[in-house]
Amino acid sequence: MIDLVNIALIQMVSSRTVRDNLQRAECLIQEAAKADVQAIFLPENFLALASLNPLQIGLDEINPDGPGRRFLSEMAVRTNCWIFGGTLPVACRPDGSPVPEGRVRAASIVVDPSGREVARYDKIHMFDVVVDDAQKNYVESKTFEPGQSLERVNTPFGVFGLSVCYDIRFPELYRQLQSFEVRCIAIPSAFTAVTGAAHFEILMRARAIENACFTIAACQGGVHDSGRVTYGNSMVVNPWGEVISRADLGEQVVFAQLDYQQQDILRRDMPVHAQRRL
Repeated sequence: MIDLVNIALIQMVSSRTVRDNLQRAECLIQEAAKADVQAIFLPENFLALASLNPLQIGLDEINPDGPGRRFLSEMAVRTNCWIFGGTLPVACRPDGSPVPEGRVRAASIVVDPSGREVARYDKIHMFDVVVDDAQKNYVESKTFEPGQSLERVNTPFGVFGLSVCYDIRFPELYRQLQSFEVRCIAIPSAFTAVTGAAHFEILMRARAIENACFTIAACQGGVHDSGRVTYGNSMVVNPWGEVISRADLGEQVVFAQLDYQQQDILRRDMPVHAQRRL
């Protein structure tokens, strides 16, 4: 097992236009790969944010040769890195059946350095809330069907649990992921500026502490062409709850090193999972 893992987080300000987002993501991934990292993490909705036609994008992504999925595969091969693909809309379920009612799934796809898709997690919790910002009402379930199963991915540098953005408010999901003996949990996000400022860091640190895991969130961060404003602050939190790497606003690459020896010491000295009573 590798004790030190170098990773990069890509923070984006994705537009509604798939082609533009792929070009920007390519530039940022190439920048990240220069630092000799083992894994690169993309944000939620990296392919398009607030698209006027997510169903069409999702139909294009039903097969692995869709523009977004093909891009992830090609970039993994070119960089020789594991790519954690944030989310993109896919109009079929993992079993291949179509998503009904004209909706799509928010699929988080992981690709290994050979370009092979090795995991897919579909976001379970939908962002159906009222926020004190310009948009006010967010009804994600109108466009997206929630996923139903937890997923993790085995890599040469440990087991990673998969989750997405609003999932972070549901600690029971992370407790179940921990039962898979995950070392890290990916949480690609597109927090609103309001909810992000209030809760994002707190939630990232809480999920890390509760599960003695690294939490890793590549985010959207800025003003988008749809008028939406996202919080940014892509970050990595260690199992002690310390923020070890953090972005601010705007497109950028953030680097972090995961120290598994320190994690093992913490889990040995504070064996909370072996002490659970409920």
